[in-house]
Amino acid sequence: MSNFQTGILTPVPRLARYLEFSIQPESDPRNCLKSFVEYINVDLTVVGLGLSLIQQLNAKINGLTVFPAQAAKSIEIPSTPMALWCWLKGDDRGELLHRSRAISQLLQPVFKLENTVDAFMYGESQDLSGYIDGTENPVDTDAITAAIVQDQQQGLNGSSFVAVQKWTHDLDRFESFSRVTQDNIIGRKISDNEEIDNAPESAHVKRTAQENFTPEAFLVRRSMPWADETQQGLNFVAFGHSFDAFEAQLNRMSGNEDGIQDALFLFTRPITGSYFWCPPAKGNKLDLSYLGIK
Repeated sequence: MSNFQTGILTPVPRLARYLEFSIQPESDPRNCLKSFVEYINVDLTVVGLGLSLIQQLNAKINGLTVFPAQAAKSIEIPSTPMALWCWLKGDDRGELLHRSRAISQLLQPVFKLENTVDAFMYGESQDLSGYIDGTENPVDTDAITAAIVQDQQQGLNGSSFVAVQKWTHDLDRFESFSRVTQDNIIGRKISDNEEIDNAPESAHVKRTAQENFTPEAFLVRRSMPWADETQQGLNFVAFGHSFDAFEAQLNRMSGNEDGIQDALFLFTRPITGSYFWCPPAKGNKLDLSYLGIK
């Protein structure tokens, strides 16, 4: 039996809903979280706790911090911290709606729902640009090594750290590029998903090649497309045993490392950025024992 939230490593679902909550000042979330733990099934809902919630519980999780805002050459990468994050997985939009309502009601009045993102699988786990997302994801034991905290004390083993960003795409701009330019932005051919050996140094694949960092920067990506009436993009979700790998990749993407910015910024921008600690699990329930909640 695993001691991590199983939804972290299972494939992305057909449909999903992401919820982000703030926490009311001077509130005591313990009783509320106890009811929340009883309701949540970690096979179907992945949960992350933000720094403000951990601090309100008078606890400390080593490595948990606030998402780092960045700015470079017309690029702004925002930091939008939240107290609690839920990734609801399913295949029925109505069921996801009712489940999200139940969670919101359980968390009232201590937590306030601030953001909701409805997401979906596109094709063969493709981004809305048409390119397959997460091709280089580690799998099996490598995925556990990359994403799950191990060799720590009880209550921390099985936990994970997750970086969440909502990216908005300018698909009109992307579609105005030639196919060759599009392929060079990603660093792969859309026709067969093969990496382009002579792609520009700005190609996304080259900017984020996990094995090309020291130490290697492996993450488990579980991103999904989103769309509403006026915009669309990718809800980027990446799990790690720390935030080190994500920050190394983000720093290189922004150009702060060597002055070369990721070509993704030619057509897409992040509009949110949050860090969360995903507690371990016991069976199919969250394990908040490290926080004194049993």
